[in-house]
Amino acid sequence: MTNSDVHYLVNFLKNKNIPTITKEYHTYLTFHGLKAANVFILNKGIIKTSVILQDGREFNISYISQPDVISLLHDEALQYDEQPFNVRIESDNATFYQINRVKFWEYVNSDQGLQNYVKQYYRHRLSENFSRLQRLTMNGRLGALANFLKDMSLKFGAKIPGTNKILIDFIVTNEDIAGFCSIANYTSVSRMLRNLKSTDVIEFNNINGRRRIVIKNIQKLNDLIAY
Repeated sequence: MTNSDVHYLVNFLKNKNIPTITKEYHTYLTFHGLKAANVFILNKGIIKTSVILQDGREFNISYISQPDVISLLHDEALQYDEQPFNVRIESDNATFYQINRVKFWEYVNSDQGLQNYVKQYYRHRLSENFSRLQRLTMNGRLGALANFLKDMSLKFGAKIPGTNKILIDFIVTNEDIAGFCSIANYTSVSRMLRNLKSTDVIEFNNINGRRRIVIKNIQKLNDLIAY
């Protein structure tokens, strides 16, 4: 998904005066399977998408931190559609454009720029899902954790001046990490993080009393990942 596609979508919605809604930290925008008549487009903020498995565990799908459609997966002709996943707010707040799904598809079918965006949207989702499947099937638990940390460094990483260290400038709990890596419980995540710390792959940095993960050696982290 290119920045130009994303900017086109946002500018289009602004020009059409599509209303926005705001949700606060750790509240939910919508839930998997809920019937809804609207398409939601993230404008500002960070969200987490997930589904709840039959045994009650949460299977995390992705963090989304840039403007993007988050509920566009099914038949355009349906007035109501099931939401594809849970959407939880991970930043202090997040704003979303909210538009009737039938109206949105009318816009898409009459605008070449939006058609290009939708094509790229589905291609991006297919590629993202394939990469996630590859990560979970080709790696053991430690490899999955290492790959997750690498993904987080690409999405939220900030180089610490004067060093080769990368600060993951985002608060992520061990429970959420377990949900992303298909690890049964967060205590196993705690143990693996301690092992990575003891081998100088990562360290922890407390900012305002909240833990941040710092990658000390990206090469060692990459060596743990099966490609």
